Amino acid sequence: MIVYHGSTEIVKRPDVQHSYRALDFGMGFYVTTVRDQAERWARRKASILGKDSAIVNLYRMDDNTDGLSIKSFDEDLTEWIDFVCRCRDGEKDYQKYDLIFGKVANDKVFRVVDMYHTGIWDKERALKEIKVYPFYDQIAFIHQKAIDRLLQFESFEEV
Repeated sequence: MIVYHGSTEIVKRPDVQHSYRALDFGMGFYVTTVRDQAERWARRKASILGKDSAIVNLYRMDDNTDGLSIKSFDEDLTEWIDFVCRCRDGEKDYQKYDLIFGKVANDKVFRVVDMYHTGIWDKERALKEIKVYPFYDQIAFIHQKAIDRLLQFESFEEV
């Protein structure tokens, strides 16, 4: 399988050490199977950081995950929203997984999660508000052993 990572740098040797903050699924190295999503993230990151270049890194991902601990979120976002909130609270339960698979929600998700997280909205209201991109996904590599075993750098492209 081919996966992509949007950045402002060429990342030939991905690692979990450069994850500076916990995202949806905690601290880790994030990729997607959707090139357009990686391009958008690379451009957004370049804009935020004031960088001239936006880079999409392409990797070949081995599908043999035997022996790795995997968490996968399906279409039901009930468990997903609680997991994201726990990660935002700094809880480390995500670290029991080597890989976490799930969808990426649209930009409204940050507002919705905040409304739920602070108790302004209950879970039912928050889940009703979340609209998920039907084809966007994310894969978080939480532990270096998963990266070393499954990801092989192929190429990059400036976008």
